[in-house]
Amino acid sequence: MTVLDTRALNRATLARQLLLDRADLPVLDAVAHLGGLQAQEPFVGLWSRLRAFDPAVLSDLLTRRSVVRTHLMRRTVHLLAADDALAWRARHDAMLRQRVLGTYRRELDGVDLDELGAAGLSVMADDEPRTMTELARALTERWPVPGPRPIGEMLVAALIPMVQLPPRGVWRTRAGARYALLSSWLGREIDPPAPDGADPVGRALVRRYLAAFGPAATADLRAWCGLAGLPAAVTAMRGELVTFRDERGRELLDLPDAPRPDADTPAPVRFLPAFDNAILGYHDRSRIVDDAHRGLSVAGERAVLVDGRVAATWSVAGGTVTVNPLRRLSRADRAAVAEQGRALASFLSDNESHRVEVAPSPR
Repeated sequence: MTVLDTRALNRATLARQLLLDRADLPVLDAVAHLGGLQAQEPFVGLWSRLRAFDPAVLSDLLTRRSVVRTHLMRRTVHLLAADDALAWRARHDAMLRQRVLGTYRRELDGVDLDELGAAGLSVMADDEPRTMTELARALTERWPVPGPRPIGEMLVAALIPMVQLPPRGVWRTRAGARYALLSSWLGREIDPPAPDGADPVGRALVRRYLAAFGPAATADLRAWCGLAGLPAAVTAMRGELVTFRDERGRELLDLPDAPRPDADTPAPVRFLPAFDNAILGYHDRSRIVDDAHRGLSVAGERAVLVDGRVAATWSVAGGTVTVNPLRRLSRADRAAVAEQGRALASFLSDNESHRVEVAPSPR
């Protein structure tokens, strides 16, 4: 079985994530290809991936209900194509419940979750948007002990398929999270679970994950979606997949015709937003970030890729993009980082600033 070293896996990830070459895809197609994006900073994520990204297009897709912000993978809020949200939501129900219980098991002990979900759905049936707190407070007389936070999170993140409504998530707009029913917002019902133990959604998730993240192990798939590795779906699909090994001996799955660029393919500097799935979409993140810096990916630090790997963090304030290297950068690397930082400053400021500061490399 062919062994793919870390650099080869890195280049495959960059190609699948549209980070090796910026793509000419329409925004909706890019969101769908990536299997959704973490919803915190999708505009920077798409700017780094698309050749002519206009943030107004993504805002328009949100307001026109072609994409939605909803709890899904790993119980985090994702920006998803509407069709994917409807098709995938039921497959994530059990995982979402367990993830919320993992945080609030003591507070929700003794609460009949089916009964709670039905009561919450009854409150939302009038199609009036509500904040999580407003929804929870409508039910605290009936369930006073857990408190509004556990009740609210269980309802909006697990029991009831919901969306966060615009203007939340619109370019240059600050707005609190107001929720509506996913099916009401989109005017379509959520796809029901498949009967008789079939798992077409699981197979679709495997294909879509490998298209955007492969080659990858089943543990990586599980880390991306939060589901339990989809073993039945993987087993059912083995005949249509190819396999490799990584340098640790793990089996890696992939689609036969997916891009696997040469390991020596040049990789340009890229600025990633906080919680970017190019990093979080793996259990073994060594293909893109050193173990010493792995914690940055879950701490909300924004990363700069140099030669395809996390080499610096960045922040922005007052129109200036500030880059803090994590390792020594060559003169050519610093120049490339500065050039891309100026372009990012221009994007974030609507061309009013091109300021970038690259701090000295650590000794």
